[in-house]
Amino acid sequence: MLMKKVEKRLIVIAGPTAVGKTSYAIKLAQEYNTEIISTDSRQFYRELQIGTAAPTEEELNAAPHHFIGNLSIHNYYNVSIYEKEAIKKIEELFKTHDTVIAVGGSGLYIDALCYGIDNLPDAEPKLRQEIKDKFATYGIEYLQDEVRRLDPDYFAKADINNHKRLQRALEVCIQTGKTYSSQRTEKKIKRNFKIEKIVMNMPREILYDRINKRVDIMVEEGLIEEVKGLIPNKDLNALNTVGYKELFQYFDNNISLEQAITDIKTHSRRYAKRQLTWFKRYDDFTWIENNK
Repeated sequence: MLMKKVEKRLIVIAGPTAVGKTSYAIKLAQEYNTEIISTDSRQFYRELQIGTAAPTEEELNAAPHHFIGNLSIHNYYNVSIYEKEAIKKIEELFKTHDTVIAVGGSGLYIDALCYGIDNLPDAEPKLRQEIKDKFATYGIEYLQDEVRRLDPDYFAKADINNHKRLQRALEVCIQTGKTYSSQRTEKKIKRNFKIEKIVMNMPREILYDRINKRVDIMVEEGLIEEVKGLIPNKDLNALNTVGYKELFQYFDNNISLEQAITDIKTHSRRYAKRQLTWFKRYDDFTWIENNK
């Protein structure tokens, strides 16, 4: 009698920051005796521990994790590279596990894992640096104006306050001589394994309270010292993120420490709102409430 082939399964746990994704992922990983793939793009960087709420040593020991602290802030990395590396790791894990867990809140990286991403060319290093230098000099308005001029279709539907996506669109437009929008097929790839997608959520007032308390805990655990040690690298893209950029403003004597901490809480709550908006676009996610 032939044995029925077991279908491999990836369980994706998404949701806003501070909702409890890590602990739930570890619980599932222990239940299925499997390993965890991170889809949190901020936790890839080993220098960013406290401000990204990276899993603790105890949590890492509770279940094997991948793509946590695997990069330096000095490494060039993007979602296309991540897709290739993460799928390779998942296929490797499927040789010894029937189920693998993926967890994180970076919507673009979750999309790449589940649906694939357009294979667009990487920018030449010189071009990328030129665009970064102009962004540093002229601000996001430079990116907005250039993308509007070169690709008005993309500009009309893009998140025009996301400098990384504008920069990427501009790189592709300039390097290829074609619009970014014309090269984005946005066709979903059919993976050769089953994907179950879960979004964790909780009542807004509870989530926001958890976010505020988490920031206070980060400060107690040494966030200010962590950011101070990164001042020489503050212009790197990886550090233009919530929890770091606000404290750089404090160290530059532009705002008080109290204001910087308040801003981290405010920006973290806004980030959580954007995350939920991203996941609401899809009808193939199962939403669950974490009321703890």
